[in-house]
Amino acid sequence: MNAKIRLYVEHPLGAGQSVPLGKGQAHYLFGVMRQTVGGAVLLFNGQDGEWRAEIAEAGKRGGVLACTERTRPLQMPPDLWLMFAPIKKARTDFIVEKAAEMGAARIVPVMTEFTNAGRVQRDRLQAHAVEAAEQCGGTYVPEVAEPVKFRALLDRWQAPRQIMFCDEALAGDSAILPDVIGPWAVLIGPEGGFSEAERTRLHRFDHAHPVTLGPRILRADTAAVAALTVWQQRLGDWT
Repeated sequence: MNAKIRLYVEHPLGAGQSVPLGKGQAHYLFGVMRQTVGGAVLLFNGQDGEWRAEIAEAGKRGGVLACTERTRPLQMPPDLWLMFAPIKKARTDFIVEKAAEMGAARIVPVMTEFTNAGRVQRDRLQAHAVEAAEQCGGTYVPEVAEPVKFRALLDRWQAPRQIMFCDEALAGDSAILPDVIGPWAVLIGPEGGFSEAERTRLHRFDHAHPVTLGPRILRADTAAVAALTVWQQRLGDWT
């Protein structure tokens, strides 16, 4: 029987391993997807790769899956962070989902001077990252970090991680990403862009590399996807 449903679980996976399901996943698997005992599911936990499992027990409030064989090894993403200023709720959700799909290893909300979003609900964003990994076939789920203020982010920065600083003021210029191998972070500003003080500090920051994303100023959510694409094609695992 082919398994078409993928679930992220926080439980060890291995041959013969039993995996308990909580109420939420049991409701999705048995209530929404109408799966029954004997059905097949694909599991991953971000550590042990992807495993095929069979439904051993099914109930309204829980269930048990039994691992049978590994179908894919763990595939780690590049050492790339996506750092972005939160925007409107649905568009922030979009950024997190696409970052998980496109191979970011960590997602960091950054509060800049012009950030005008409300409170960032980290748990909700982490759930979106999990759902994206389940749907795109990934075997790793990026961590969504707690929001950090722009100044604190740079004050605590640790070498040798480089920053791909997407500067909307460079739209139409020729600044491109340098060919530096190692850990990186992509930094996307808020609606309205970075403040002059923030832009000045980034241009003077040893590890920041200003780049342009083309001749037009992009919306923040579009810029995140475009920047991840540029980095992956030049330095990531798309090459």
